[in-house]
Amino acid sequence: MKYVSTRGHAAGQSFTDILLEGLAPDGGLAVPEQWPRIMRPKLDAMRDLAYPQLAFEVLRFFADDFPGAALKAACEKAYTREAFGAPEITPLRSLAPNLHLLACSNGPTLAFKDIAMQLIGHLFEFVLERQDRTLNVLGATSGDTGSAAEHALRGKARVRVFMLSPHGRMSPFQRAQMYALQDANIFNIAVEGVFDDCQDMVKAVNADAAFKERHAIGAVNSINWARIVAQVVYYFKGYFAATRSNDEPVSFAVPSGNFGNIFAAHVAKRMGLPIKRLVLATNENDVLDEFFRTGRYRPRGTAETHATSSPSMDISKASNFERFIWDMVDQDGEKVAWLWKQVEEKGGFDLSGDRAWERIEDESGFVSGRSLHADRIATIRQVKKDYGVVIDPHTADGVKIALRIRDRGTPMVCVETALPAKFEATIVEALGEPAPRPPGYEGIESLPQRCDVMKPDAEALKAYIAART
Repeated sequence: MKYVSTRGHAAGQSFTDILLEGLAPDGGLAVPEQWPRIMRPKLDAMRDLAYPQLAFEVLRFFADDFPGAALKAACEKAYTREAFGAPEITPLRSLAPNLHLLACSNGPTLAFKDIAMQLIGHLFEFVLERQDRTLNVLGATSGDTGSAAEHALRGKARVRVFMLSPHGRMSPFQRAQMYALQDANIFNIAVEGVFDDCQDMVKAVNADAAFKERHAIGAVNSINWARIVAQVVYYFKGYFAATRSNDEPVSFAVPSGNFGNIFAAHVAKRMGLPIKRLVLATNENDVLDEFFRTGRYRPRGTAETHATSSPSMDISKASNFERFIWDMVDQDGEKVAWLWKQVEEKGGFDLSGDRAWERIEDESGFVSGRSLHADRIATIRQVKKDYGVVIDPHTADGVKIALRIRDRGTPMVCVETALPAKFEATIVEALGEPAPRPPGYEGIESLPQRCDVMKPDAEALKAYIAART
């Protein structure tokens, strides 16, 4: 399996080559030259596998240059009852006939990002030791990627983590999970702006090839292909749990910010998983919903990016959307490069008259919707009243759209993205009391915290990294 860039100018690389990298040299994102297809006998054989074995079987399609024994060991180390609280890793909870919740938030930081990051920590460690290298991981987070990455990589001798987050725009619990870490290899930077400013800074540093090479800059955001591949696994697991045979279609509802989670579902569909619909849910930052309704992609600026009660989705420039567009324009890197030039020069592009729009409407299975704060509050109350389950505001975005769109004859699996304990103020507003916290997280907000505050300035970020490497 070789990897190319979405913008067409990067030579084919192996999985190991791209594992430690962020953006491709041409500014695009790594994507496989072709999608692997899983034939029916193989899919049948995968149905009853335990999560670590299923992860190995899915990942080996994409990481065929990675030593098999090392890949299998990484999966077994990452996906344990101790780390995720249950052997299923992502257990399925049935709310009603053909309505399910896929529990993806039982890892160390109580968010779905743990599923990929726990694995990536082990993959990084293996490659760095084998190559006798060190890595400076640079990432941006809107709330959950940062803590998942830091908890997976804390204390690792060959890795430093530089994590950017929007100053004052995460929940107190999310901030504490990151800023309370005292490990010497963890550096938290609060950027005076929104997540998109953080992401732009990361991309600017990655675009400086000389700096990137000199300081061994790597990535853990979902611009890292390994993040996407690791997330593909739980769509297979969720499908198997929601069906009795591989003849049945399933739909997934996914809250979406940076488009990585739902793009992983798209990859699973391209591999042959019988997915009928991919329900994309946004909050008030509805750039993606607008695209899937109209064909127009118009990223918003900082001033137009709203701070909401589902803060991890407060994103107006979804990085992984570029991978999806690359696939829909017949994997034409030149066209993708031109489209993203339109974004830079004209503020967006319109595919509504393009042949790619026909593919998106007819073949992709995507449908979308958005929710407002009042919708999330109402959905949290409804799910608690009807099913006795407390969900967080991001998952509520997905459930709200799923309930509106679902076909009662097809299983609808709503992907849980975080536990409600991380968003206490919203849960109290909805239910009048906080959600119970898992053991060990009591009083986390009162722990000593440390972070450095920075303007959204890529040169200042480079100087900060250079002074600490």
